Amino acid sequence: MKLPIFIADAFTARAFRGNPAAVCLLENELEEDMHQKIAREMNLSETAFIRKLHPTDNFAQSSCFGLRWFTPASEVPLCGHATLASAAVLFYKIKNVNSTLTFVTLSGELRARQAEDGIVLDLPLYPVYPQDFHEVEDLIKTAIGNTLVQDICYSPDTRKLLLRLSDTYNRSFLENLKVNTENLLQVENTGKVKGLILTLKGEPGGQSQSFDFYSRYFAPWVGVAEDPVTGSAHAVLSSYWSQQLGKKEMHAFQCSQRGGELGISLRPDGRVDIRGGAAIVLEGTLTA
Repeated sequence: MKLPIFIADAFTARAFRGNPAAVCLLENELEEDMHQKIAREMNLSETAFIRKLHPTDNFAQSSCFGLRWFTPASEVPLCGHATLASAAVLFYKIKNVNSTLTFVTLSGELRARQAEDGIVLDLPLYPVYPQDFHEVEDLIKTAIGNTLVQDICYSPDTRKLLLRLSDTYNRSFLENLKVNTENLLQVENTGKVKGLILTLKGEPGGQSQSFDFYSRYFAPWVGVAEDPVTGSAHAVLSSYWSQQLGKKEMHAFQCSQRGGELGISLRPDGRVDIRGGAAIVLEGTLTA
């Protein structure tokens, strides 16, 4: 078996920044267990598999494909950065002729369109609801100790817990915060939480670029200790910060070690456009 495979860094214009994803192009159906084996071999936060929906489809000409995402440990229902990476491979390497691509996924139909400054993803917008501190106190204390938390919300659709840190902190604090992910699976093993978002209100730009909010994202429950830049988390963050800031257009930065920028536009239809760049850093053939 030989499969075309690529690695693309998503939500960045530069190689070795943003969030890397592997992208496999499937001419034919793959044995089910091979998806997980390949994702484990690639050992990135996500490996995406693009498949033809009909035998006559063509990666360069067709506009609709199936798409699945796997971490090294499990399949996930939504992955924004690997969707952006998949679109980048089709647009930039395969030279797909369409300006907009549709992906059929576990989260419904997702669209990716070419823009002057990158690729725009049309993703679901997930609402958040207040979460009682005492129900998640052990998880918070384990993850970030005595760090001050200003707000706690929960996204039932994605099972992500959002912690807004105190406005007294700045970006540098969030970037350098030591987060204990090793013990989170023992503290939270009910299945309620599958991802932890830490977020912070943005600061005036001054001499540097201005962002509306910052974040970091952790998902040891699906085998990813920290994810560098996370589209699905921003489908939650967009909902929260739009309400907090009263804005429909926002500029976000996920301040992991690699870092990544996201442009956000809330849509009238209740979804969200998330914009980012991509840099393809590897092209090859997977042999098994």
